[in-house]
Amino acid sequence: MSKVCVVTVSEAGIKLDSFLKFCGEVLSGGQAKVLVQAGEVAVNGEVCSMRGRKLRGGDVVEVRGNRYEVAVEEEKF
Repeated sequence: MSKVCVVTVSEAGIKLDSFLKFCGEVLSGGQAKVLVQAGEVAVNGEVCSMRGRKLRGGDVVEVRGNRYEVAVEEEKF
């Protein structure tokens, strides 16, 4: 099993395709679409075919043998 990389995002509910760009797995939304539609992306252990799926803190995304855990940056007042 591969190591999990924790990726902190500034917004709760980031879309899967945006997350794939943010963590550097793809360079564009088009590339993310192709990966997701090909069934090469799993969220929480299940293949996900919805590139617009909203990710929440604690979700684990697996792609190309890499695992990423979504963490949401806490708001500072």
